[in-house]
Amino acid sequence: MSKKKVVIGMSGGVDSSVAAWMLKEQGYDVVGLFMKNWEDDDDSEYCSTRQDWIDAASVADVVGVDIEAVNFAAEYKDRVFAEFLREYQAGRTPNPDVLCNAEIKFKAFLDHAMKLGADLIATGHYARVRHNGATDRFELLKAFDATKDQSYFLHRLNQAQLSKALFPLGEIPKTEVRKIAEKLQLPNAQKKDSTGICFIGERPFREFLGRYLQHKPGPIKLDDGRTVGEHVGLSFYTLGQRKGIGIGGLKSHKNADGTSAPWFVARKDIASNTLYIVQGHDHPWLLSGELGAGQASWVAGAAPAPRALSAKTRYRQADVACTVAPDGPDRFALRFDAPQWAVTPGQSAVLYDGDVCLGGGIIDRASAA
Repeated sequence: MSKKKVVIGMSGGVDSSVAAWMLKEQGYDVVGLFMKNWEDDDDSEYCSTRQDWIDAASVADVVGVDIEAVNFAAEYKDRVFAEFLREYQAGRTPNPDVLCNAEIKFKAFLDHAMKLGADLIATGHYARVRHNGATDRFELLKAFDATKDQSYFLHRLNQAQLSKALFPLGEIPKTEVRKIAEKLQLPNAQKKDSTGICFIGERPFREFLGRYLQHKPGPIKLDDGRTVGEHVGLSFYTLGQRKGIGIGGLKSHKNADGTSAPWFVARKDIASNTLYIVQGHDHPWLLSGELGAGQASWVAGAAPAPRALSAKTRYRQADVACTVAPDGPDRFALRFDAPQWAVTPGQSAVLYDGDVCLGGGIIDRASAA
């Protein structure tokens, strides 16, 4: 019987490199695919595509798998970056990694892999897939290593996509991944994990956005309506933001110990182009008891029955108890057991039943309970 063919996305990072080795060890016929998703300023100090390709090819050589490069920059610009800019222009804070997984890694990449004759695809994500025999459904589960779990970014995957997906790192801790890379003497064993948005990397975020978005300055106001400054454009601020607001000279209330309570971005009024700031981490304007989300996407293909579950409203947040209820076509509402801080329109609200990721949607409203 011939081996099953797996095409794995190899980014040049240590995670996907070790995942490729694991698949080969498990007896699959493994082919690496390096995806180039961005090329606007590929020669700049912030974009490391060239070095990443060298690293991925070097690893493929050590592991003993073939690798090819494929350019998805046009698809990425059309399906991910354009949406990213639209959301920011509308005053929301999108999560492009969620879109990238749904539109590029598990659509464009999956389609390309199938043309190469793949039976399955794989990535270096920290998550797990399980087939539930009772329901004959595929389930998306959190990774064994809770500190690295990336199911939040994968919540838009559907049954067809999950049925073809392998996540070799889902069962092992990140520390073990590094140990394997060192033992195999992979050329990228010591390579730093990439952080931030794929096309922005470590570059100054506001400067990058400023190349693509219109600047429309407007007033910065307090919760009592007083104007205390001018913002550079609502797109450049996010709820809960503390640094870079531009109100250095603003007098602050003093805490009991004589220190000043920090200022936070609390609201954006798009109609009047006004940015509202408040003082103190626990100001009521920063706390939400409910949210509404649209563009709902459910792993099982249908919304979960209204009941008590848990949710994340941002990556790396601990799961919080909530109750879910339908809120119209492709929409749902969440009511939290305890108020949540800086629930941000544009981010994903992702629902869990224990370790099982059920899916989620894009937050478009948040309010006090």
